[in-house]
Amino acid sequence: MLIESVNQEANKEENIEMVRQRGNGRSINGIIFLDKTAGQSSNYALQRVKRLLNAKKAGHTGSLDPLATGVLPLCFGEATKVSQFLLEADKRYLVKVVLGKRTDSGDSDGATLKIQRQINVESETLVAALNKFEGVIQQLPPMYSALKYKGVPLYKFARKGVNIERKLRSVTVRKIVLLNFEDNIVDIDVTCSKGTYIRTLADDLGEELGCGAHVSQLRRIQAGRFTIDGCRKLDDLEAIKESGGLGALDELLIPMDQAITEMPQVLLERKTAKQIKSGQAVFLDEVPENGLVRLYEEKSFIGIGVINIEGKVAPRRLVAAENV
Repeated sequence: MLIESVNQEANKEENIEMVRQRGNGRSINGIIFLDKTAGQSSNYALQRVKRLLNAKKAGHTGSLDPLATGVLPLCFGEATKVSQFLLEADKRYLVKVVLGKRTDSGDSDGATLKIQRQINVESETLVAALNKFEGVIQQLPPMYSALKYKGVPLYKFARKGVNIERKLRSVTVRKIVLLNFEDNIVDIDVTCSKGTYIRTLADDLGEELGCGAHVSQLRRIQAGRFTIDGCRKLDDLEAIKESGGLGALDELLIPMDQAITEMPQVLLERKTAKQIKSGQAVFLDEVPENGLVRLYEEKSFIGIGVINIEGKVAPRRLVAAENV
């Protein structure tokens, strides 16, 4: 009965959110990289920027915890069609981990599960423990996460005290660099694959050291090739609109194809582009043997294609014609 109650409550909230998002708005296309501040949910930040831009359609690429700050890519209009590629990109974080206290959420916002007053962890022991978490590792997704069970985020169940059985997931930690270790506070620089839970990494580190641990600060400084240096804070965006209007905000939008520059570029003549846009696969000279490609009609980005088993370029995810 409790699980059904959580489901009903979540559905009600989802319906309210759908009503909120109805309306015309402007059909704008592009990406803004937000430097999210602590205390905000990713969706709250998205909706604030969406209202600032008076945008019709928007989405973010992967949630940041309310406690976390840093790079949050926000996609508008047709740019939502490339959002999955930003979501799948590697991420880089600066993390502050506190030893001696374990919480149910893995961060300082959670309820305390264990406190250990006497902590005897040497730097060499810490480095050896951190090294164990580099490479492909198994993680159990935390209950306080946006991962869904029967269409409902796990954190909604966690708030009701419902524990859902979860499966271990493989993730890849590319690199962990120890930046500082003092007074049982560990500062690390982590580069990892999509789907890596830094809170779980900290919790597992605490268990490995036998003293418990949790995240007290988390800052994402890179998503794919985009770094914190190219991000804007919400206050900055509000000030820019105040002084320059919507036009000044529009100038900040990064073209959607900039999110997928790792894909080879394929230039199409108008006739061939018309075939692609009608759903046909076409033979072209000098294309990759396989994989995804960026498609351009002359200089205009028209979407993402794929090299099929016949060696043809086939449409995969096209931009709406009126936006070309």
